Amino acid sequence: MIIQPLKIIAAILITGIILVSGCTSTPVQKEDETTGLTELRFGYQPSTHQIAYMAADANGWWLEDLAPYGITSTRDYLFPTGAPEMQAMLAGEIDVAYVGSTPPLSAIDQGLEAKIVAGAQTQGSDLVLATDLPYESPQDLVGLKIATFPPGTLQDTVLRKWLQDNDIDPKEDVTILGMGGANAITALASGNVDAVFLPHPNPTIIESEGYARVIVQSGEMWPNHACCVVLVSQELIDEHPDIVEQIVKTHIKATQYIIDNPDEAAQIFSDDIGVSYDISSQSIQDWDGEWVSDPNIEMDTALEYAKVQYDLGYTDKLLTQDDLFDLSFYNKVIAEMGEE
Repeated sequence: MIIQPLKIIAAILITGIILVSGCTSTPVQKEDETTGLTELRFGYQPSTHQIAYMAADANGWWLEDLAPYGITSTRDYLFPTGAPEMQAMLAGEIDVAYVGSTPPLSAIDQGLEAKIVAGAQTQGSDLVLATDLPYESPQDLVGLKIATFPPGTLQDTVLRKWLQDNDIDPKEDVTILGMGGANAITALASGNVDAVFLPHPNPTIIESEGYARVIVQSGEMWPNHACCVVLVSQELIDEHPDIVEQIVKTHIKATQYIIDNPDEAAQIFSDDIGVSYDISSQSIQDWDGEWVSDPNIEMDTALEYAKVQYDLGYTDKLLTQDDLFDLSFYNKVIAEMGEE
C-alpha cells in the first residue's frame, strides 16, 4: 500500500495556489506590435480529464504547430478547480482553458467573453464513501457531509442534480461542502466529511489508502454527461482565428494520441503532476470517463447544465448554445480532414 507518497501527492494534486510553469509569477501577455501575438497562456487542472493538454505540451506540439502563426512561447497555469481558472480568464490572464463545462457558465453570465471550441472528456468523477458507512441506495446519504468542488463546478452541478433526481434535497437533507481535491481528501481521511465527489485520479488515490470506496460513478448519475472542454477567449477568436483553428487541430491530435496510447498518457500525467505512474495508470483503468474532442458530443448536456445552474440560482440568465459554443472551428477542421 502506498502511504507516505500519497500524502505528498494529495498536497501536490490540488492546492489553493495556482502553480505556474516558468519563473514569472504574474501572467503577462506578450505581444509584439509588428508580428502580433507571440505567446499563448493556457489554464488546466491536475486531473486525468485533461491529459490531452499535457500530451500536446509534453510532445512539443503546441509550439511546433503554432510556430507558423507567430507563436514563439507558451505558458501554462495549474488551477485547483474550474472556479479560480475562470476568475483568471475573467481577469484576462489566460487565453485558453481546459476546464469543466460548467464553470464557464457562471463566468459567461458575469461577462466573460469566451466560447467552447472543442470537447475534452466526458464522465470520469466518482462518489467515494467512508468504508465504515453502509450504502445500498442514495437515501443512505441523507444526513451525511459530502465534499466536492465549489458551487458552479461540474462536480457540484452533477451531484446536486443527482440528489434531486433521487428525492434528496441538496440544501436540507445533506451538507455539501465546496473545497479543492486535497482538502476534500484530507477531510475524508480525518472523518470531517463522510464522502467526497471528485474527478479522477482522486478516487483512485483515496481507494489506494483503504479508508473509503467508490460507490457511484458519475456516468451512473448522469449517463454520458459532458465534462471537460476547451474554452478560448473571444478576443483570440476575433483577432486570431487561424490560431484558434490550429489549437483545435492540435487538441484533436493530442486526444487521439492518448486514446491510442493509454500507457504513455499515464506516464505524461505522472510526469506533469507528480502522481506515481501506478496511480495514473490505475485511475485510467478505474474511471468511466472517455477522452473526446468533438464539442457537439458535449453540447446537449452542457445546455442541461445551463438549465440546472439557472434553476439553482447560479446564473441570472438561461444561457443558450450561442452564448456558450463556437462549433465553426471544429466543424471546419473535421471537414478538411475528411477531404484529405
